[in-house]
Amino acid sequence: VARLQKIPDGDNETMIPVLSSKKASELPVDEVASILQANLQNGLKNCEVCHRRAFHGWNEFDISEDEPLWKKYISQFKNPLIMLLLASAVISVLMHQFDDAVSITVAILIVVTVAFVQEYRSEKSLEELSKLVPPECHCVREGRVEHTLARDLVPGDTVCLAVGDRVPADLRLFEAVDLSVDESSLTGETAPCSKSTAPQPAATNGDLTSRSNIAFMGTLVRCGKAKGIVIGTGENSEFGEVFKMMQAEEAPKTPLQKSMDLLGKQLSLYSFGIIGVIMLVGWLQGKHILDMFTIGVSLAVAAIPEGLPIVVTVTLALGVMRMVKKRAIVKKLPIVETLGCCNVICSDKTGTLTKNEMTVTHIFTSDGLHAEVTGVGYNRFGEVMLDGEVIHGYNNPSVSKIVEAGCVCNDALIRNNTLMGKPTEGALIALAMKMGLDGVQEDYIRKAEYPFSSEQKWMAVKCVHRTQQDKPEVCFMKGAYEQVIRYCTSYNCKGQSLPLVQQQREQYQQEKTSMGSAGLRVLALASGPELGQLTFLGLVGIIDPPRTGVKEAVTTLITSGVAIKMITGDSQETAVAIASRLGLYSKNSQAISGEEIDDLDIQQLSQITPKVAVFYRASPRHKLKIIKSLQNNGAVVAMTGDGVNDAVALKAADIGVAMGQTGTDVCKEAADMILVDDDFQTIM
Repeated sequence: VARLQKIPDGDNETMIPVLSSKKASELPVDEVASILQANLQNGLKNCEVCHRRAFHGWNEFDISEDEPLWKKYISQFKNPLIMLLLASAVISVLMHQFDDAVSITVAILIVVTVAFVQEYRSEKSLEELSKLVPPECHCVREGRVEHTLARDLVPGDTVCLAVGDRVPADLRLFEAVDLSVDESSLTGETAPCSKSTAPQPAATNGDLTSRSNIAFMGTLVRCGKAKGIVIGTGENSEFGEVFKMMQAEEAPKTPLQKSMDLLGKQLSLYSFGIIGVIMLVGWLQGKHILDMFTIGVSLAVAAIPEGLPIVVTVTLALGVMRMVKKRAIVKKLPIVETLGCCNVICSDKTGTLTKNEMTVTHIFTSDGLHAEVTGVGYNRFGEVMLDGEVIHGYNNPSVSKIVEAGCVCNDALIRNNTLMGKPTEGALIALAMKMGLDGVQEDYIRKAEYPFSSEQKWMAVKCVHRTQQDKPEVCFMKGAYEQVIRYCTSYNCKGQSLPLVQQQREQYQQEKTSMGSAGLRVLALASGPELGQLTFLGLVGIIDPPRTGVKEAVTTLITSGVAIKMITGDSQETAVAIASRLGLYSKNSQAISGEEIDDLDIQQLSQITPKVAVFYRASPRHKLKIIKSLQNNGAVVAMTGDGVNDAVALKAADIGVAMGQTGTDVCKEAADMILVDDDFQTIM
């Protein structure tokens, strides 16, 4: 949707619209530039930037000034039970019962101070969200590339992106060279997204992951370079939508807090009732009304359990200490009790149920062998199993040729279990490490390279063996099966190249389809003397697999009567595949998309959510709606997550649980509890 803004220009007024990322992605670049009155090559003039900023504001999030600490402290006394205890303390002083007054006052101060400290520590999520906007960027203005503050950007500016840059605003890309952007913090999509400049059809443009010509604020450039027109700044960006939802969302009271509030109100009513009854009885008996009032007040004060708040606080504090021993940090005392009341857990997939480390789990060789790969993540822990036997080194030429090609045709590095490069390439390096073939990368000298692009969907390198430099060069290729097979004229059969016939092509296509339907990301590999004369080697299936111990935890929780629901930004195939592995999804289970959620109101969604196991292509807005619908059914809901896209749902849930190691700062600040070692089993 385009919203018009008036931009004064001398004596004239120009209408400049604010474009949504959805609308901008559907339009050709020239039309976007025309609407925003932008100059792609020379950028905006400085005077025009000032005019636009007057209407659009700064490219930052407007965080309201904090209340003074003393006001926050005073607000803790608004609790009904605390107010009742205060009244009791005042009455005790008036009746010269100073011992009671002192003990009640001490109890109040302890409880209020603990509550104040807990609340103060948990109010930083909006500040952390604003830190995701980079402080500086490269912007084209008046024909020059300037190093400028990101907060200075306005719609219509031209921004340059390079590897390692965090995107400073929502951009409609008009130049993209091998551009790959990590959007996991915003969308939950595991793999970096390849970007292009072509307009997106409206029918395929429903969720953020499908907008391949938009670079979103706060996301990270992993590969390539690009230029784009600023279409959304500050709160008018997609990240701004998350910010506004975070501002609007109030953390719900815990069941214990609700019970204590109710108890305070009931005790107040009972106290006034006691005073009234005693005064009435005394008046009927002809006794002095002031004496009866004094007796009534004394009985009412005696009936108030002034020790209850401090007993509850101490009990919860002991619970917090026990949770610390389980490697869980609880930020608010009442959350300990809420965890015990929880009957629904909504969990993000990427980084929570899974490790957010792409891993090869299946190998299909061109001569029909199926090998399974164990282990998770970017390390050498795991084995390649073929018919129950461990494959290592070159003892199976069909498997080793695939592993060798994936390792050589690769730009990633793994050092100390840390990936430097693309996750998919990291998975291939980890596979080579498990086979003991990771050193093969050093055995070849790269002579030429054909880099991956979103248009061609393959990468190739030309190499010569370091010890056989007089021999012909060898070409290694990896990429999408449909593209790689076009360059192949033969296939590998136990180390020998045989002519590739239609029967093999059909078999490989079926295998690729089968692996894809199981939620695997499929890569084809080939090698040979020249492009167009390659030997097809086989397929590898890559997925972000479940964390160790999660399946057992899920089984225990379900057996205990706790419903578990997966909410992810990933595709249906990937989400269902992981859910099936964890025991969350069966033939009778349902899975619905974010688009379907948009078509339902909160009441309709409340009727469906108990039956749904998997929510896929879900945005932060969808996650919030799911949480609300479950709470609408009376459920006590826990939400687990690790990304910015989970922060709103974490805040809205009865208990928000963040991952300590992989979780973003925004996520940790929005949560009520942090799992220090990311162990899902701790929730039990």
